Amino acid sequence: MEKSYPPYSEQQHYLASPPVGAPAYPPSLSPVHPPNPNSPFFNSSPNPQQQGGGWYGQQQQQQQYHSAEYMRARQKLLNRRSVRQIELTDGHLVLEVPVPRSILQYNSYKGEDMSLESGKLRYTAVTDDPDDFTRQRYRLRQTLYGRKTELFIVCTMYNEDEVLFCRTFTSVIKNIQYLQSRTKSKTWGEGSWKKIVVCIVSDGRHKINERTLKVLGLYGCFQDGIAKDTVDGKNVEGHVFEYTTQVVVDPNGSVSGGIAPVQILFCLKEQNKKKLNSHRWAFNAFCPQLRPNVCILLDIGTRPSGTSIYSLWKAFDKNSGIGGACGEITVDVGRGCSNLLNPLVAAQNFEYKMSNILDKSLESVFGYISVLPGAFSAYRYKALLNDSHGHGPLATYFLGEKMHEAGNVASLAASNQYLAEDRVLCFEIIAKKNEAWTLKYVKSAKASTDVPDTVPEFISQRRRWMNGSFFAALHASVHYYRVWTSGQNFFRKLWLSILFAYNFVQLFFSFVGLSSFYLAWYFVTSSSTSVKDHDPFGGYGSDVLSITNSAFIATIGVTIVCALGNKPAGSKWWYVLCMVIFSLIFAIALYCTAWTIWLAVPHTEAGWRNIKTLLAESAFRDIVISVGATYGMYLIASLLHAEPWHLFTSFIQCQSTIFLVRSHGRALTTYPFSNLHDLAWGTKGSTGMKDLGGATKKKADDGKDLVEVDIPTAPEDVDALWLHMRKEISVPFKEVHKKRDVDQRQADRFANIRTNTLLTYLGTNMVIVIFFTSTVWTNFVASHTSSDGPTTNWYMVGIFWSVAVLSAVRFTGSTLYLLFRLIGW
Repeated sequence: MEKSYPPYSEQQHYLASPPVGAPAYPPSLSPVHPPNPNSPFFNSSPNPQQQGGGWYGQQQQQQQYHSAEYMRARQKLLNRRSVRQIELTDGHLVLEVPVPRSILQYNSYKGEDMSLESGKLRYTAVTDDPDDFTRQRYRLRQTLYGRKTELFIVCTMYNEDEVLFCRTFTSVIKNIQYLQSRTKSKTWGEGSWKKIVVCIVSDGRHKINERTLKVLGLYGCFQDGIAKDTVDGKNVEGHVFEYTTQVVVDPNGSVSGGIAPVQILFCLKEQNKKKLNSHRWAFNAFCPQLRPNVCILLDIGTRPSGTSIYSLWKAFDKNSGIGGACGEITVDVGRGCSNLLNPLVAAQNFEYKMSNILDKSLESVFGYISVLPGAFSAYRYKALLNDSHGHGPLATYFLGEKMHEAGNVASLAASNQYLAEDRVLCFEIIAKKNEAWTLKYVKSAKASTDVPDTVPEFISQRRRWMNGSFFAALHASVHYYRVWTSGQNFFRKLWLSILFAYNFVQLFFSFVGLSSFYLAWYFVTSSSTSVKDHDPFGGYGSDVLSITNSAFIATIGVTIVCALGNKPAGSKWWYVLCMVIFSLIFAIALYCTAWTIWLAVPHTEAGWRNIKTLLAESAFRDIVISVGATYGMYLIASLLHAEPWHLFTSFIQCQSTIFLVRSHGRALTTYPFSNLHDLAWGTKGSTGMKDLGGATKKKADDGKDLVEVDIPTAPEDVDALWLHMRKEISVPFKEVHKKRDVDQRQADRFANIRTNTLLTYLGTNMVIVIFFTSTVWTNFVASHTSSDGPTTNWYMVGIFWSVAVLSAVRFTGSTLYLLFRLIGW
């Protein structure tokens, strides 16, 4: 039986029905004013110990503030807490506390009595590792109610704001309501909400966004003042809040009801241990109890469409052999496609679309998707399970958590491949011993996400992606033999062999992509400018070729120098300059290609009649096939998939997309490969502060274990704080640009000075070499030299005379020294 502390005197009255005198909605709230610095409740640098709850103790870097009214209400709640003796549940601190009275007015579900499930918030202080959650006899509400879990939706977050959180969570609620509305389904329909658990795992108590935490409070799945950071001297590893909500909260703080219940499992990790650890909480702590059929993974900020989760689930329902699936990740283009005005966003929009249309579709045919994006994907829990010896997909997946810790002794390749741990998991599922699972792409399941819109952010993201994907693909190719030890049938193993061979060829070409691009560019431009009468640059083709060739090599040199020591934020404008130069160089290559094709095609109707003769010309045939295989493939494939809109909405940007992906995308490999040692995700481990208070263990008279805890005991205080949370969220937050700390700015400044000095040194010498070896200089020398005499190299003449003059000066000085020494001067 589930145990809780003795009920408050007021509880029984308002859990069964809305209380008398509860505030009407919308509540009458005074206008919001900025906090008064002179107020005793205002503190620009609040002391966690003074505040007595500590949730906001280390969040000053977020540059957020709480109004004086909110801080007053919060302080009142914390000050009026009472000490209660709570009987431990299987040795653990478990609290059942009433939710704010105001939220109860929105509960309108008539299917059954929800007074306990939607009337109380359940809190569990987890003092053990996630792997020991079930072994140590922690229990979840879903287990205590004896419910079957069909869908387990896991949303991971770090410090995302309330807008991103509501974008994802509201979409999840819409999907659950859609499942609830499918009354003719054998699985879904009325009461299907009981088969769904939505798990939110936040990576670090001191990292979570304050406003997002308030939104969670408005949903009813978080309350201030009840959590503890120690229980009987043991450190709490995770704070687990369970609540079945019946409300929807918007980013502006508006609350509405009228929905089917949604079971929320909110796990707030005490420490920041990265996303892989968050997944370990979901898969190793909660899943062994819930035993879900399908697990959906979502990143906060990703917005699935209204039926996407059903579409993913249906793929598993139709085919019992599917072990994993993913939908189509699309770029959030903004209202009226306004985000596409940014060429970098447009480039990624084009790249995402073509990747889904071409790559994901191809891999789905073979039954092996090389990567199911962690931002929106699904797995059959049975396919993830380890064998009786503890070996399997999950065991291998979570090896990456240890590889990124201090004292990591793993190889550099292994550590980098776990930057793309989702690729590792996909390979482990397909190669699982004695089992035959397939992976599928579900086109109808769509989800939009934000993409980097600045160059430093873009480069940092691609460093993780490119290093992780390269080494993960290399790992899959090297261990391809494991497919033959899986449970796949013989013909399927042969079928998969074709895909692995294709992937290996793709891996090889990506590795030599930089040289391949340079040589292709060089030969195309050289060919088009070889005949002076048909020069696309009006007779200056050799000069243009010489300059662009030098610029190409110099730009690669710049990227190498920047990559070896600078963070992208410290060399932002160098990278922007490189991207512009590479785009211009690729534009010249396209122009030369089009010029070559124009010269080769007949310009009369009669010339087109004999197409065989035209195709017999190798130069024309090869170029047309190459260009057609790129642009033609993009167009035809997009039309066949009935999704050509990215070609039209981003037509101009489409060209910059190809410039970026084909040119700078190749040169961008210099940054990832120059930083193989950098295994960071942009976050660091955090031990945090012990500022919540602890629960002290005691023995009751009957011998039972009890703990003494401070908890809110006044329902009006809990309700008042909820109302002020809503008021706080209703005031738009003015984002303050977060500046780098002083030490980081100093390090970046010194690194930038070093880079500029080195580039000036290399650039000066390179300019001299380029100029004096260019056709401009050689033609100048030839024009000022007699035709019947030997060619005079004026550069060498200048060097020789300079050496002679400098030597003469040195010799003169040395001789004068001796002379002066002799005369004693």
